[in-house]
Amino acid sequence: MAKTEFMNALMQLAAEKNLPKEIVLTALESAMVSAYRKEAFTHGEDIAVKIHPLTGEVKLTLKKTVVENTADQYREISLQEARKIDKNLQVGDTVAIEVPPPNAGRIPAQIAKQVILQKLHDAERGAIYEEFAGKEGEIISGTVQRVTPEHVVVDIGKTEAIIPESERIPTERYRQGQRLKLYIVEVTRTTKGPQIIASRAHRNLLRDMLMLEIPEIASGVVEIKAVAREAGYRSKVAVSTRQPGIDPVGCCVGLRGIRIQNIVNELNGEKIDVVQWSDDPRIFIANALSPAQVISVTLNEAETTALVKVPDKHLSLAIGKEGQNVRLAAKLTGWRIDIKSVSEIEAEKISGQPEPQMAAQKIEPAPIEHEKILAGSSDGEAKADIISEEKEPVAALAEVETAQATTSGFEELQPADIEILIPAELSIPQQPSKIRFAEEILSGRNGKSRKKDFAKKEVEGKDLGVKAKKSKPKKHAYIEDEDFEEA
Repeated sequence: MAKTEFMNALMQLAAEKNLPKEIVLTALESAMVSAYRKEAFTHGEDIAVKIHPLTGEVKLTLKKTVVENTADQYREISLQEARKIDKNLQVGDTVAIEVPPPNAGRIPAQIAKQVILQKLHDAERGAIYEEFAGKEGEIISGTVQRVTPEHVVVDIGKTEAIIPESERIPTERYRQGQRLKLYIVEVTRTTKGPQIIASRAHRNLLRDMLMLEIPEIASGVVEIKAVAREAGYRSKVAVSTRQPGIDPVGCCVGLRGIRIQNIVNELNGEKIDVVQWSDDPRIFIANALSPAQVISVTLNEAETTALVKVPDKHLSLAIGKEGQNVRLAAKLTGWRIDIKSVSEIEAEKISGQPEPQMAAQKIEPAPIEHEKILAGSSDGEAKADIISEEKEPVAALAEVETAQATTSGFEELQPADIEILIPAELSIPQQPSKIRFAEEILSGRNGKSRKKDFAKKEVEGKDLGVKAKKSKPKKHAYIEDEDFEEA
């Protein structure tokens, strides 16, 4: 084979297998050794083949051991004959004797072909293993090839990845040809090649997707402190920043939530809560329970437990559906959280149960809507207003006008001390009740008036030459007795 033809064939084979040409040459040399041993060297001789990488020239060498008296002529050589090749050889040395390569027949050629393919396949598997072993713990993209009850097979380019049933999202339904982002959990070497275990339910999948989607996290300006995830349902992410003037939660959410929405769409609608991280565990626990409002957090550092007090109307919101919110908050913070409402704590105080001896700190909650009575004004009047301290102002529902109080100052008003006064000009004179019949309610359309109107229309119709139509009384109108007599 000419120099250029050999090099072209070598480069083409290396490109198809995506392997270095040195590995292809090594596989070719091993195949030729197997072919020569099958054809000419059938007595177990130690032979080696070397192929020149540029010219493709094949050199076949036979290795023998130097001895005083030869017992095996195929693997040993006498010292006298060895010194004809090299005068410095001693007993025990190995000498390489170059021999002309024999012509291989059809069967040795087939054996060489099989050996070449096997060697290249093994080399390709090794290269794939080395490549993906370095990507363990990273995100890759793939296309679903097959879906079985045991696992989902995903094509990731050079090889296939497997998603076991335990690593699937329970709410997802996979179909052939679907594009997915996967998290590489483990890469192992097997007899059938590298086995890549991927996951869709791992919490680090969400972390890496945030790094890909949000430039501030990728650059290190915003740091992800903790991630708690229940795949397919809800996740919580705690973020912080060391650079002043930057809102880490706003960076993750994006304008109108566009950044976090891209991740939600990739995870098929999984809800993601981004909260502010704090080195104070009380504040961090209060933030982790969002969107519920927290009044105070009491810590027991010895048992790593926290007692959280919330308003009555926020108790179910703090616990979440089937305890999901508080469970994720516990995973995120690393504290075991016990939530109680204000009414429960007050009931325990009344019943005389001792409060736990824990370090407590009041967490300022978001303002809650409540009623406040303003009494004891300067003119001796009392007014009751509905005052709202919510983030969005709520209009006052009602205002009770002038109520005279018997006491002065800011003393509490008693129901017996309040007299309701009605001005005389607003009083309504009482009139005797009058019974009205249906005929009067129907705007004067009684029986007599209807008869007169009909006669008038009949006369006008004769003058105009038009026959007037009789108007039928309504079904619900009452007809007087005199109407029947006149009829």
